[in-house]
Amino acid sequence: MNNLRKIGLSALAGSLATFSVNAADMSVSGSAGLTFDDSNRGFGDRGNGFYMGDSLKFNASGETDNGIGVSLYYEIDDGALDDHNMKLTGDFGTLTFDGHGGSSAFAAVDDKTPNAYEEAWDIIDTNGATTGGTPLVINGGGTDDMFIYTSPSVSGVTVTAAYVNHVSDAAESYMDFAVAVSPEMIEGLTLGFASSDNTVALNRDQEETTMYATYAAGGFTVGVQSSDMDDTTANSDQESIAYGITYAVNDDLSIGYSYHELETETAGDGDQKSTGVSFSYTQGGITLGGAMNEVDNMGGTGSNDFEGYEFGLSFAF
Repeated sequence: MNNLRKIGLSALAGSLATFSVNAADMSVSGSAGLTFDDSNRGFGDRGNGFYMGDSLKFNASGETDNGIGVSLYYEIDDGALDDHNMKLTGDFGTLTFDGHGGSSAFAAVDDKTPNAYEEAWDIIDTNGATTGGTPLVINGGGTDDMFIYTSPSVSGVTVTAAYVNHVSDAAESYMDFAVAVSPEMIEGLTLGFASSDNTVALNRDQEETTMYATYAAGGFTVGVQSSDMDDTTANSDQESIAYGITYAVNDDLSIGYSYHELETETAGDGDQKSTGVSFSYTQGGITLGGAMNEVDNMGGTGSNDFEGYEFGLSFAF
């Protein structure tokens, strides 16, 4: 076993002392990508709007004597450790420990309406500017050092659950779950539901639910999603509805339109409304995609309106 392989596997030794991995593969990958977006939105480090990715991804995988798959992932982004996780896979499903960068069961399905690039509420981010912020989204909880379990598909049903162990008076342990159903008798239909109960601060709880349906037929995919958040803090409840449709013009080109509306209880403010058009074009190993989005009453604040766009070019090799 070479030194590089030993480094990749030594990180597993502490928590997997009872397992013996027979063989492991180690790989390092990156990507060539160029992105251009509306830089006049509070980003002080994007200069003229063009920027490229700068991450390296390390993957190690192997199998124990009893047939359990073990994988390890690290991403070095901008010279620092970023996303990283460890996974165990087998007939039982997949158990993941996300040190950083993972999505909880709820967050992974916060907007399942189809789009060709990004959600209607995405892209626009005015953090760092004098007004604005980011659009509101009902997206569950979850943070670093999170366990995520995904079951095998049984008759088209998959269950996912996430758990974060918080040891503090202000925030208790977090847990959520999601269920996705793809009925075998109706090809192209997927139904889903997710729920979370989160103690976000001392004496403050948030209960969130979401349900969605998507259907693909021919070149079209359509979807609808409804979400709700009940907050113990007065005038903090939220409700949202989202719609989306994409059309595959051909094997290479897809276009989409999406809409997201979120209602808050804040007196006198308008509902946050987000719309977006997007596209994606792939030819060989080259992918070009982009979106133009608009958010009215961002954060539930009346007349807090913003527009933004983003285009990305990536190469696979």
